[in-house]
Amino acid sequence: MQIGVRNMDMRYPIGQFEWEGQSSPEHRNHWIQEIEGMPGKLRTAVQGLSEEQLNLAYREGGWTIRQVVHHLADSHMNSYMRFKLALTEDNPTIKPYDERLWAALPDSVTVAAEVSLAMIEGIHTRWVALLNSMDHEDFLRTFYHPENQRTTHLEYATAMYAWHGNHHIAHITSARERFKI
Repeated sequence: MQIGVRNMDMRYPIGQFEWEGQSSPEHRNHWIQEIEGMPGKLRTAVQGLSEEQLNLAYREGGWTIRQVVHHLADSHMNSYMRFKLALTEDNPTIKPYDERLWAALPDSVTVAAEVSLAMIEGIHTRWVALLNSMDHEDFLRTFYHPENQRTTHLEYATAMYAWHGNHHIAHITSARERFKI
């Protein structure tokens, strides 16, 4: 088992996101449960870390644990807004953002992680309420991403963001294991 850990690609500790095509209601319910549970899992992942430990990069060349927490707030806030746009407009063009530049801004480097933990809890409470109110047709609604020139179904976005939260939580938990913190 240790060999697998050493050979793991630290950029993708749970593997890369894979989409298998259209989903069932059971798939969607599972993804919603993952999104709903993400704030608690994240809070547990960073629990007890000192300010110094929050400033450790989860891997060489990667973000600090603090930046990962702030990135999750930024990313999931943007996703929630994209869902609302897709549900109220016909295939809206969303506004992309450069997550690397956002993660380098002073608020992502210096602000207490607790601020983003609280944001994530609020965003996810609203997002899960929205997801639970959606029917099959709503999950087929789309938005257009001009950067990758792709139309995305909310069904796909739900699966991807369920993975996304777990992906970054694994960055933190694997760093804690490696650094023994």
